[in-house]
Parts: sequence; structure tokens; C-alpha cells
Amino acid sequence: MEENLADADHAPGEKLWRLYDSWAKGGAGLIVTGNVMVDGRAMTGPGGVVVENRKHIAALRRWADAARGNGAHCFMQINHPGRQMRANLRQPVLAPSAIPMELGRFSRMFSMPRAMDEDDIRDILRRYVEAAVIAEEAGFSGVEVHAAHGYLLSQFLSPLTNRRQDTWGGSLENRARSLFEIVSGVRERVSREFCVAVKINSADFQRGGFDQGDALQVVRGLNGLAVDLVEISGGNYESPAMQGRTGDERTLAREAYFLEFAQQVTAVAAMPVMLTGGIRRKAVAESAVDAGISVVGMATALALKPDLPQRWRRGEAAEVVAPSVSWKNKPLASLAVRSIVDSQIQRLSTGKQPRSRVSPFVALIAGLLRGARQTKQYLAWSRHQVRKGG
Repeated sequence: MEENLADADHAPGEKLWRLYDSWAKGGAGLIVTGNVMVDGRAMTGPGGVVVENRKHIAALRRWADAARGNGAHCFMQINHPGRQMRANLRQPVLAPSAIPMELGRFSRMFSMPRAMDEDDIRDILRRYVEAAVIAEEAGFSGVEVHAAHGYLLSQFLSPLTNRRQDTWGGSLENRARSLFEIVSGVRERVSREFCVAVKINSADFQRGGFDQGDALQVVRGLNGLAVDLVEISGGNYESPAMQGRTGDERTLAREAYFLEFAQQVTAVAAMPVMLTGGIRRKAVAESAVDAGISVVGMATALALKPDLPQRWRRGEAAEVVAPSVSWKNKPLASLAVRSIVDSQIQRLSTGKQPRSRVSPFVALIAGLLRGARQTKQYLAWSRHQVRKGG
């Protein structure tokens, strides 16, 4: 989950340590962090952790210790938003190609991106590798390279957002080059015991975008790169399939959205496969494992009920009712659902238990106010970084 709980210097602090301690004590076997940004000028949210150097290595070690304190493993998810960065963060926006976001009247929330040049690409690839090296030094079990949900590496993979004519675009081989070079670079710099995972879309769920055939080819390419885990998800900001909605009007299952495709991946993958997306019940999780899936991801479920794995081990028939908002404005309804989940994460980070009922309107307003405060804080931080030449 993207927590947006970093401290004023974009390091993990008490709130994140407390949150991950609650998930570790809840019985999760593997915990994947929310987005950790490899470049402080490129944020998926204004309160994210930034790992560009070893300045906060002590705080990162405390975070890893909290997440692994009950025997769980923890992967640091490393990411760059590309064009999916809010305009109010007032930063130059980079992407494979200068393709704007298409979100109707919400499009103005995102700036027009600039197409990356060779130096931009090489700098970003270096940052991913460096963040992974620091994650190992901090005591994390591994990293997950986020190449899904429409973020930068997902943008490189999709022909809708990557219209380059050089070695980074065109054929799928070229569109996947950035991902493959990052994975290879990370594996060269970390120990063999340190895990390297990759998160990819089963599809963008947009006509003409990255599709399931492309995804299978990418997995085949990852087979030769000593990847330890591949996670299957789907969608992006324009087509939020990870929340159960698609831009091309395809119908998704009510739970385990991407199970059918994940089973296809297991047939070609040399590494274990992780499935995420909508799983909330033990029977569904068990059916995924019975179908050959190695790891079942349940981010939203554990935000709402952090001890769900422990309950299942005790034989309880515990499950989670996913938040639902039936407003006519679908983008606003999606934001409200996300705000409900975020409100529960906020409670866990302060040592409180999740609430059984949350008003979507109250959660949305609280989330917007919190986001405004964090945006102001981020702008002050980024100005300070510029002044000191950081």
C-alpha cells in the first residue's frame, strides 16, 4: 500500500514503524512496502519515503526491523511515477513520451510530461539500482521493482505511453529494456540471498495498450535474470483495474481479479508467482494457492484487518468486506474508496485499530486536507533540497 506516512524529511519514522509492526504481528509472511521513491523530484504522493542516498539508513533499518520483527520478510517496493505525478507538486514531469493523462475533467491535476532523453533514462536506471543496494544495507529481505499500475516502467512497457523511435521504444523488446536493465543492474550489485521481485500488469485494460501476450513475453524475459518473484496486477490511473474497474469495459471477477491470467503466468514463469487484487476471503486465497499461485497479496484486506492471517491460522472464518461507494462520479467514488482505506492505515500508524464503519465523505475530506498539508510540506522540503544542491 502507498502509505504517505513519511516524516518531514521523507524518511520512515514512528508512524511507519508502528504500522509495519502491526502487520508483522498480524501474521503476514511477506510484507511489501508502499512506494519508495528513487527520486525526490518524482513522487507518487506528497508523503512518500525517498531513498536517494544513505542519509536515512538508521531510520530505514528501524523500518526493516519492525516489518521483520515477527518472522516476516519485507521487500522495499522501489518506484518512479513518470507522468502519474500531481501537478500541485510543482516538479518537472518525465515520461517515455510526451503523452498527457486522460482523466476527463481531472486531467488538469496532472502536468504535461516531457519525453526523457538518454541522460534522463540512465539517471533513473542508476537510481533504481542504488535504492536496491541501500535496501539491502538497511536489512530488507529484498526489493520489488514496480513496473505496473501505469507508473514509469509500466509507461515504458505500454505502446500507448511509449511512442519512442529509439532503443527504448517500438518493439516489446525495446519497451522492456529499461525494466530488464534495472533488474540486471540490481542483481549485479546485491547478494544472491537478497530477493529481487518485479511487479507487472497482466494488462493495462486499455485498447491498444500493454496486453496479456506482452506480459507473458516480459515474464519469459525475466526468467533469465535471476528474479525471485513476479507479482501480477493490472491497470493504471486511467483504467484502475487494481480497484476493480477497467477503461476498456472488460468485466473483472469480484475477488482475485487477475487469477486466470496469473495461472497462465505460472506455466511460463521460472520463478514463483504472486497474485494481488481484491482477495479478502480465506477460501479465495486457498483456491489461488491450489491453482499454483505461490504468494497471495492482500493489501486492502490487511489495511482493514491487519491480523487476518493470524485469525485464519486459528481457524476463524474471518473475512473483510471491501469498502464500496456508489456515487455517480466514478473517479470521485474511487478516490473515496481509497480514502477509506487510507483512513484505516492512518489509525494503525497511531496505534489504533481500524473502524468497522467509515463515512466515505468524511474520509475523502480528511484525506484531501491531509494531502494538502503534506503537499505544502513537500514543497518546502523540495525548495530546501534545491537550495542546498540536493
